[in-house]
Amino acid sequence: MPNQNIRRFQESITRELDITKDRVRDLIGNANWGEEGRYKEAILSKIISQFLPTNLKIGTGFILANNDYINGRDSRISHQLDIIIYEDKTPVIFREGDFVILTENAVRAVIEVKANIINYSRDNDNSFNKIIEKLNGLRDFESFVDNGVHRKKFIGLFSFGYNGDFNANRIAEALRTSRGLVNHISLGPNKFIRFWENPDGLIPPVPRNSPCYIKYNLENLSFSYFISNLLHIVSDENPVDRYWFSFPIEGTKEIHREEPIIYLENN
Repeated sequence: MPNQNIRRFQESITRELDITKDRVRDLIGNANWGEEGRYKEAILSKIISQFLPTNLKIGTGFILANNDYINGRDSRISHQLDIIIYEDKTPVIFREGDFVILTENAVRAVIEVKANIINYSRDNDNSFNKIIEKLNGLRDFESFVDNGVHRKKFIGLFSFGYNGDFNANRIAEALRTSRGLVNHISLGPNKFIRFWENPDGLIPPVPRNSPCYIKYNLENLSFSYFISNLLHIVSDENPVDRYWFSFPIEGTKEIHREEPIIYLENN
């Protein structure tokens, strides 16, 4: 049997992201933080693109939709999205470099990227609650609502850093407003949150088989688990034959749950 260390390989993804993001900070110091933020999006996009199937593309831009297909009288447009993964076989409305404007059915994933976030603020766009509120706006697009008709989309929040209280009530409040729309969250290299529509079958079992968010403390693996879940959702067929590679924690990540579990219903 080969002498493999899959966990170390997955942890190296975290190290690569951290090392690369720090290079720009070392070069520009406190100047032009907006450009540093854009560079962090590019770093994550570069890592993800290494693993994407060839029928998918990655970019940044907007989603444009119109429920009135004939007369175009019911249009809507998203806020600018940090990362969009979309089908290459579907025509785009506009593309210039990696900037795209797409129709909603072409989209497989949307990711909001932050350098660092805080748990709560009424007016700080880098607070957890404001980011979730922003992503909740995607519910305006019919195909983003998981109603059993449209294929599931990956809607994620990725933050390079996080120093907040992982069990704060404010996190639970924000996630309940999303109702499962935002389904994967990476808060720094260790903290990971996933939405479960039906947690039945998880080992160890959870107290209730109802929709919930579960928090995990995954030392140096939050980034790679975020990316691995992304790949399993956006692929045309779930690549179950690489499960051992994508999720290398012995005994599964369920042994690293953080209480309390956040149920969408209080009862």
